[in-house]
Amino acid sequence: MPEKFTKQDKEFLDNYDSSTYDKPSITVDLLVFTIEDGELKIVMIRRKNSPYRGMLSLPGAFVGMEETLDEAASRGIREKTGLKDIYFEQLYTWGEVNRDPRMRIISVSYMALVSIEELYRAAGSSEISSHLYCVDTLLQSEENIAFDHNKMIAYGRERIKNKVEYTHLAFEFLPEKFTLPQLQKINEILLGKELYKANFRKKIKDMVVETKEFTSGGAHRPSKLYVRKNNNDKIEN
Repeated sequence: MPEKFTKQDKEFLDNYDSSTYDKPSITVDLLVFTIEDGELKIVMIRRKNSPYRGMLSLPGAFVGMEETLDEAASRGIREKTGLKDIYFEQLYTWGEVNRDPRMRIISVSYMALVSIEELYRAAGSSEISSHLYCVDTLLQSEENIAFDHNKMIAYGRERIKNKVEYTHLAFEFLPEKFTLPQLQKINEILLGKELYKANFRKKIKDMVVETKEFTSGGAHRPSKLYVRKNNNDKIEN
């Protein structure tokens, strides 16, 4: 016990009956975003068990008694995709009383961002490709999505759109070396609008460093490759 506890505190805790209050279960639901074929996509699973058997849902995990929320999210992402040490952030806590028909479950949603190359390396292209769904198509379709996961996806989509304007978020979807047109395209996908080339390059000029390398192969003229100015930069909240 912490040293700041008094004798009375210790006596109280020794005799405390934790069964006095109901104990809801806690889960983490994981929004793993990537970009492929010019679309923002998300990892989804088709449920094999009830409730909502056969419906799409976000991957998730129950939080263990000895885990922090971040540890549970990191474990869930690793178990579902094989990804380790990637950017993720806590989004929102979902606590509607009847959000899960099994029992009282409170869920904390997390957003992870990863390049398609890294996702394929970790999970294997043949294994993960069938689990990738276009976010905007999902939100506009009549596809039944389990629990309240459609609300989570919409919330995550809006968070991305808002944060890309003032953070380095777009770099999380790129390989280590990239072209400026690639970076602009990523920003356009995340924002859902076209950007003027001159204005965009002026905005990001202090975020990137030019390398001496160029793209190779293909029918187009080789493009210069860049890297993020400081690969240790964190996305600001």
